[in-house]
Amino acid sequence: MTETDLLNLSYSNIDEARQAMDSLLKERSRYLSLPRELYNDPLLFRVDMEEIFLKEWLFAGMTCEVPDPGCYITIEIGQNPVLIVRDRDGEVRAFHNVCRHRGSRVCTGDKGKVANLVCPYHQWTYDLKGQLLFAGTEMGDDFDKTQHGLKPAHCKTAGGFIYISLAEGEPPEIDDYLQALATYMEPYDMENAKVAVESTLEENANWKLVIENNRECYHCSGSHPELLRTLLEWDDTNDPRATPEFLALCETQAAEWDAEGIPHKHVEFGLRNRLVRMPLKEGTAVMTMDGKPACRINMGRIENQTLGSLRILHLPNSWNHMQSDHAIVFQVLPISAQKTLVTTKWLVHKDAVENHDYAPGKLRYVWDQTNQQDRTLAEQNQRGINSLAYQPGPYSKTFEFGVINFLDWYSSSMQKNLKD
Repeated sequence: MTETDLLNLSYSNIDEARQAMDSLLKERSRYLSLPRELYNDPLLFRVDMEEIFLKEWLFAGMTCEVPDPGCYITIEIGQNPVLIVRDRDGEVRAFHNVCRHRGSRVCTGDKGKVANLVCPYHQWTYDLKGQLLFAGTEMGDDFDKTQHGLKPAHCKTAGGFIYISLAEGEPPEIDDYLQALATYMEPYDMENAKVAVESTLEENANWKLVIENNRECYHCSGSHPELLRTLLEWDDTNDPRATPEFLALCETQAAEWDAEGIPHKHVEFGLRNRLVRMPLKEGTAVMTMDGKPACRINMGRIENQTLGSLRILHLPNSWNHMQSDHAIVFQVLPISAQKTLVTTKWLVHKDAVENHDYAPGKLRYVWDQTNQQDRTLAEQNQRGINSLAYQPGPYSKTFEFGVINFLDWYSSSMQKNLKD
């Protein structure tokens, strides 16, 4: 626990913190920001991890990152290392990345390819389905390998996305969303994509502030000049601020999308998941500085480069933009009460050649700038909230309705999970 955490320790034990969490959320106003403790107290952060990040479905990666049997990626959910691997039947599986011998991490790299999963400590060996193959004769004749396979985590895939849940029992229902996601992502053929470039930022801010910042564009005009060269700041056609000109543009673009068989209608699944295709500014194709494609090869079966952006929201930890020539996926993982890891991946067609079909600098420039700007905003927000002068402030019901929706989801999910 850091010195900053100690200064913000408001509760004496985890049981007291869980009770306080429930009370604070029951008493909160929907139209005010959260009480200070929910953004900086380490015990309330632990409740966040236990009741949200260890129970809900999380965006973990893309299926194209594990293209062949034996390909794996690893991530950390709090103190829980997780391994995601494609088995020899082509199924993507998730396991706790913890050897059943003495608990060492089995795969220590961020990614790789193996024939079997071998713990580097004592060489216990597991197949790609997590079954223990070898533990050495030292374990004795009565040792039962079948009782010592890797512990699985819930894992589902759709449209090229990998979602995992570390819930001990059944995680929340997600199949309706995954079915829609598969339909909306079909034109992109994400199995035949690849990660062209990736960035990771460690932000000194609570994870909820990172998500809140993403869920509104109230700050965009003052902070994101690069992004607003192409992005129309309205959230979707249901945005209460939408102008007649914006709605007319949406109608024109919808006819083009229909002609190409590109799904685009707004669909949502509670407050957790939403898919909607939105046009970019007229005369621009993708989110680059000049609005022109950054890759010469389009994604999947896409022909029309002016497809705008398919926006995909998955709470609690991801937002995404799918465009004609490249896709951008974002992953948020909490580290501590005031530290969050934000990973961005830019994906292109797997046959695209770096510096021939695409230039990494052009591909990533706009969102590199935007991410850095958002990092500064979130960190300054955190520093102000830590002040004794902070008190919950009012949200705009029009400009910040996305933030209100996020905190409604967070509050209801937390209170439900606390009871289960």
